[in-house]
Amino acid sequence: MPEISAILFDKDGTLFDFEASWAAWTHGLIEDLSGGSPATGAALAEAFGFDLARRRFLPSSPVIAGTFEDVCAAVAPLLPGLPADELALRVNAGAAAAPMVPSTPLAPLLARLRAAGLKLGVATNATAAEATAHLQAAGIAAAFDYVAGCDTGHGAKPGPGMCLAFAAGMGLDPAAVLMVGDSLHDLHAGRAAGMRVMGVLSGVATEDDLAPHADAVLPHIGHLPDWLEADRAGAGRLGAPAEPR
Repeated sequence: MPEISAILFDKDGTLFDFEASWAAWTHGLIEDLSGGSPATGAALAEAFGFDLARRRFLPSSPVIAGTFEDVCAAVAPLLPGLPADELALRVNAGAAAAPMVPSTPLAPLLARLRAAGLKLGVATNATAAEATAHLQAAGIAAAFDYVAGCDTGHGAKPGPGMCLAFAAGMGLDPAAVLMVGDSLHDLHAGRAAGMRVMGVLSGVATEDDLAPHADAVLPHIGHLPDWLEADRAGAGRLGAPAEPR
């Protein structure tokens, strides 16, 4: 198996803590779209897979790993008075402006990975514009050699298109790339592309959800440098239990 030469990150739940970043935004969007109607708000929350009382996402939420189109399709039938294009604009603009909470200090982590000679990329089921906006707001956009969204032309995860495009663009065998994500969509996409895959627990999925499908599971991406050093030394902790968060 070739040494890891590049890392492809998911965005939401991986670079950014999922609940901390998206729960408040989703709650506010539901309030806005419902127009003050408790019944509409409850129906929207169900479509979003969101627990209004606890302000937390359900594991089945389309917001977690779905595309922008998935999210709009889930709520459009509940808002017959709102044209689909206007709904799309409101959701997309709001998502791009949503404040993201890093899962770990990102700038020093990414600088350390680049200093180790690794190519870095982002593959997200969000739009490319949203991804770019969030990376720029976090001050880390320049750290990445590749950013792809669901609308970039390579399809969405769990399909392998974005992963294969990253490997090809970097001139690498996919087996030399590590795909890192917080959802099964991420792991399945990376595996289908022939990459090694790592799960992180900064999203909604649990270790029990991810471990059967991952080569390793870590609490968050801040643990990556130590894991990579051990892996390069021939003592990689593939399949090892994640440390407590």
